[in-house]
Amino acid sequence: MHNNIRKESYTDDYTDALPAESIRFFMDMQKESEGIMKQTDRKIRRSDYIQILFGTGLMALSTNLFFSPAGMVPGGFTGLAMLIQRITAYRIPGGIPLWLGNIILNVPLILFSIRIRGWHFIKRTFLAAVLFSVWLFLIPERGLFEADPFLTAVIGGCLLGAGLGLVFFGKATTGGTDTLAALIQHALPHLSAARILPVLDGLIILLSVWIYGFRISLYAVIAVVLTGRVADSLIGSFRNAYLSYIISERHQEIYTLIRQNLDRGATLLTGTGMFTGSDRPVLFCAVSRKQAVTLKELVYETDPQAFVILTDASEIRGEGFLHYASDEF
Repeated sequence: MHNNIRKESYTDDYTDALPAESIRFFMDMQKESEGIMKQTDRKIRRSDYIQILFGTGLMALSTNLFFSPAGMVPGGFTGLAMLIQRITAYRIPGGIPLWLGNIILNVPLILFSIRIRGWHFIKRTFLAAVLFSVWLFLIPERGLFEADPFLTAVIGGCLLGAGLGLVFFGKATTGGTDTLAALIQHALPHLSAARILPVLDGLIILLSVWIYGFRISLYAVIAVVLTGRVADSLIGSFRNAYLSYIISERHQEIYTLIRQNLDRGATLLTGTGMFTGSDRPVLFCAVSRKQAVTLKELVYETDPQAFVILTDASEIRGEGFLHYASDEF
């Protein structure tokens, strides 16, 4: 009797049960989706490279028009190249040019980084370092406010910060002490790169005291602080968003308004009030800085008793925010 039982085979692909037209439709949709993703990826990379190009140009402007003519060392390998130029000027007329010094300092560091982390992780930094040296070569060295060190520190620091911000936003660095700090952190994991970097830059500025003098080095400190502030502000203005936590019994109405007015999604979480011991619905939603004001108005109009928490998010990736590029990591 058991021999008469028909055994079914389930090894055929599910698509065998579909009409040929449906299979072609799904395959065309998949190809179209892959094509859109590739186009988006190319646009992201193109935008990143443009930002790196203009960012390194601003950095070179700050160096050749402000810092170098005034003898103001802004830290980093650029500052170290300035010191090398000044020292070698005693034996070579004009010293080793900044663009060449920047290459000499960065190339061995980048080659070592490629060996440690791989080309995939360092290629944008390599591109930024090369572009920075090219800009240094193309832009003539000419002091605009050489007689006013304070103005030199302010304008030069703002230009350098803006350039760095664009380079960072293009997912790169210009090599130098940033890369060196990352390599030191790789060898000494208990130290953070954020702590190593100021030490390296501080040592370079201390060296500048011996060569350029104490007074001008103090102005260099002002320039370094401004550089960091401007770079952080620029990155923040592009990337800052808010995470919102909304606790309200009218969460469904609030979500509907968020969807209709802000075109944002939300996630419903369940929280427990420690005082009452009762479960409370919590809406979790990410919005842009501009949308945060509208979000608060929508919540207040729907439920004036709602409990709302808004917190900064330095970076959000996904639909409606930043996208991933295939060569970013």
